[in-house]
Amino acid sequence: MDVDASGNPLNPGPKGHSRFELELEFVQCLSNPWYLNHLATQKLFDDSAFVAYLDYLQYFTRPEYLKFLRYPAPTLRALELVQQEAFRRDILSPAMVMRMVSEGLLASVGATPEDDVAVLGK
Repeated sequence: MDVDASGNPLNPGPKGHSRFELELEFVQCLSNPWYLNHLATQKLFDDSAFVAYLDYLQYFTRPEYLKFLRYPAPTLRALELVQQEAFRRDILSPAMVMRMVSEGLLASVGATPEDDVAVLGK
């Protein structure tokens, strides 16, 4: 029998994937600002059950689950942001999406906020 990181049995879901695998895939998608924007335009952030599910996914911040994240920093940052009602409203704005994309690109090359001004011409 297959088990997750905590030794809990994995229940096969769609196409044989476990619930953990599906949640891992979903939580990693949250690191994409355009995906967050899509969720907002579909009004999923207005659904209290969906917001509760996002809160449930906080278990990925624990070390025994954190190790499974391919891009932990942006994933955890997005997971933190979607807990905030103001962010869930603001991500509807393409300007906010572009800001997050720019910050992510700069962070991926180790740029500082001062580099942001030089590179993006702000």
